[in-house]
Amino acid sequence: MKALKSYTIPFVGLKVGMHHFDFQIDNEFFEHFEYDEFNAVDVKIDLEFEKKSTLLELFFSAKGSVNVNCDITNEPYDQAINDDFKLVVKFGNEYNDDNEDILIIPHGEYEINVAQYIYELIILAVPIKRIHPGIEDGTLQSDILSKLEELSPSEDRKEKSSEDIDPRWNNLKKLLTDK
Repeated sequence: MKALKSYTIPFVGLKVGMHHFDFQIDNEFFEHFEYDEFNAVDVKIDLEFEKKSTLLELFFSAKGSVNVNCDITNEPYDQAINDDFKLVVKFGNEYNDDNEDILIIPHGEYEINVAQYIYELIILAVPIKRIHPGIEDGTLQSDILSKLEELSPSEDRKEKSSEDIDPRWNNLKKLLTDK
């Protein structure tokens, strides 16, 4: 985690008030977390850091794109990322991150590493089901899609299946209509 040192903000030397930090996130960032589901990453993080006398407020804003594979066709595409997250940092007797919106750090701390929060913000900004935009508008042409269409059930097959019913069942159907 020493490589993520650039995401550590020493807040002791900062004046009370608003401060601004920018981070450019790429594949190398996710290698430190051993996360390899993105083909390429180009996300800019804007961090508004407000230091108050008793607490810190961090407002993360992520904009950019990640290149991921479609869950249906496995074709790579760029998924837009546009999300934000607010974190309140308070001071207490011991470290506590049980609440996702509030971080409690010991009184003697003088810096905070925001890498984990950036990582989670980007991961959670990607939809659970990743579908190539070409599938939704019908412009994507791929071997997998054509094979799926070929193997999908069609109305012609349903008609054939109703015609191919074993004639012995016809006698049973007569029982339903007889009273």
